[in-house]
Amino acid sequence: MNTKIAIICCVVIFVVIAGDQAEVARGAVSCNPLQLSPCASAITSSSKPSATCCAKLKEQRPCLCQYMRNPNLQKFIKSSGAKKVASSCRIPYPKC
Repeated sequence: MNTKIAIICCVVIFVVIAGDQAEVARGAVSCNPLQLSPCASAITSSSKPSATCCAKLKEQRPCLCQYMRNPNLQKFIKSSGAKKVASSCRIPYPKC
């Protein structure tokens, strides 16, 4: 199985298990880590993030600290690839 596909599958499984969907009061953003799936290939490889990835990352920005506290998601959110994507999208990496 392709490594990227395996990682994406793991993320999806962890998200489903965690049931980590909540409303964030600021701007009523629906926190759903699956919304960041357009960023998966950019996080796990050296590819440049797409415009869709950057838009979703900006949209989900209020939720990133919540994701970082989730043990199932934090290894992806705290990864060097995620930091690279945030930088490429010109979105400040959260300090939680």
